[in-house]
Amino acid sequence: MTSNRSPASRYVLQLLALVVLLTVAMVAVGYVPTKRLGGPGAVTAMLAGCVISLVASVVGCIPIVLVSRGPKQKMPPAVMLATALRFLVVLMLALSAALSGWFERAPLLVWVGISYVVLLVADTIYAVRLIGPAETSEK
Repeated sequence: MTSNRSPASRYVLQLLALVVLLTVAMVAVGYVPTKRLGGPGAVTAMLAGCVISLVASVVGCIPIVLVSRGPKQKMPPAVMLATALRFLVVLMLALSAALSGWFERAPLLVWVGISYVVLLVADTIYAVRLIGPAETSEK
């Protein structure tokens, strides 16, 4: 059975799978140390921090996917927009969560930072794969 999916849809599905897998791995690795250092409330904050970065990662891929079928000249502005959008989403959600009082602030912000960096690596790798090699003009 062959797949008729576009590169952009494959990109989104692969990125979602990778981001969710990395988030689960971060939670699995960080659960015991976070619980020992901060208690049960810190674990909830860790989960919230990881989900915040996950949402920002998914939202950040939107501009790249939208421009992926167009000319390569539109890709650099889309990458810049994706980076800015991702950062703004994580900033707004993290600030809202930290000020809400629902989560312990220190573990929340630490895990937002950790998960942001880990998921940024995945986003970057997949964006480069979707963009493809740069066209060179030899004279």
